[in-house]
Amino acid sequence: MQRNSRIYVAGHRGLVGSALVRRLKANGYTNQLLQTSQELDLRDPQATMAFFEREQPEFVFLAAAKVGGIQANHRYPADFITDNLAIQNNVLNAATRTQVRKLIFLGSSCIYPRECPQPISEDYLLTGPLEATNEAYAIAKIAGLHACWAYNRQYGTDYLAVMPTNLYGPGDNYDLANSHVLPAFIRKLHEAKSRNASEVTFWGTGTPRREFLYSDDLADACIFLMEGFSASELGKFVNVGSGKDLSIRELAELCAEIVGFKGRILWDPSQPDGTPRKLLDVSRMTSLGWSPRIGLRDGIAMAYRSYLETLPAEVRA
Repeated sequence: MQRNSRIYVAGHRGLVGSALVRRLKANGYTNQLLQTSQELDLRDPQATMAFFEREQPEFVFLAAAKVGGIQANHRYPADFITDNLAIQNNVLNAATRTQVRKLIFLGSSCIYPRECPQPISEDYLLTGPLEATNEAYAIAKIAGLHACWAYNRQYGTDYLAVMPTNLYGPGDNYDLANSHVLPAFIRKLHEAKSRNASEVTFWGTGTPRREFLYSDDLADACIFLMEGFSASELGKFVNVGSGKDLSIRELAELCAEIVGFKGRILWDPSQPDGTPRKLLDVSRMTSLGWSPRIGLRDGIAMAYRSYLETLPAEVRA
C-alpha cells in the first residue's frame, strides 16, 4: 500500500471502521474512499458494483456489518444472517470483478464452537456446535472467511480474513438494546451514578470470561497485515486479540471503578450468560511481530471519555 493508494474502508462510521480511518490517516494514507450506509447500501449488489466500478479502490477493509450483543442477536437472527451475507457477498464479488489488489475481511471470535478448548486456536473452527445466542451472526462470518479462501483459490485474489476478539473503543454502540457487554456496562454504570442509584443489575451470573481489544489496536493490526503479508502466508484466517481475559464480574467491577459508581452490582441469573469462555490463541499473530499496545484499564478509561463526549454537557458529570 502506497500513501496515495485508493483505499476503501467499508463501514467507516462503525467501531472498527472509524478506528481504521484514524490509523490510516495517522500513518499518512491520504486517499480514503468513504461512503455512509445512506450513500451506499452494501446489501444492494447493483449499487455496490457501481461504486467499485466508479471509484476503482485498490485496497479494501471490509468492516461493514450488522453487529449487536446478546439481546439483538437473540431477537433478530434473520437480519443478522441475511444482512451480513449480502454485504460480504456483494463486496467480495465487486472487488474481484474490479481487480482489487488486496482485501481484509473482518470476522469475529464468535465463529468458534461454544465449548472450545482454551485458548482458542484457528484450528478449532467447525469442531463443535456454536453458541445459540449468536449462531446466525457466526454462520455469516464463517461463510465470509470461507468465501475469501474460495475466491483466493479460484481467482488468485489476495483476501485476508481476520478474526478479532471482543472490541471496544471510540464510536462504540451504547444502545442498551443492541450493544455489546462493555459499552452496555459503561452506559448503565454512568446512568446509575448520575441518578445516585444504590445498585445496578446486569444480565447473567458474571462468571463467563471474556477477552477485550481496543479498536485502535485492531486497526493497527489490520494495517500491519495489509502492508506486510499475503493471504498465502496467513492461511484461511488469523486471530487478533490481547491474549488475556477476565470474568464478566471482574469487568463490571473495573468499569464501575473507572466510571465512579459506588453502589452494589447485582446479577440476574435468569438471563443468558452466553459462551462460558472466549480467549483467543494469538500466537500466530504474535509470531508475525504484532502485539497490542493499549491495556484494558487505559482503554476503558478512553472509551468512557469518548462516551461522555456523546452526551449533552449538562449530563456528563
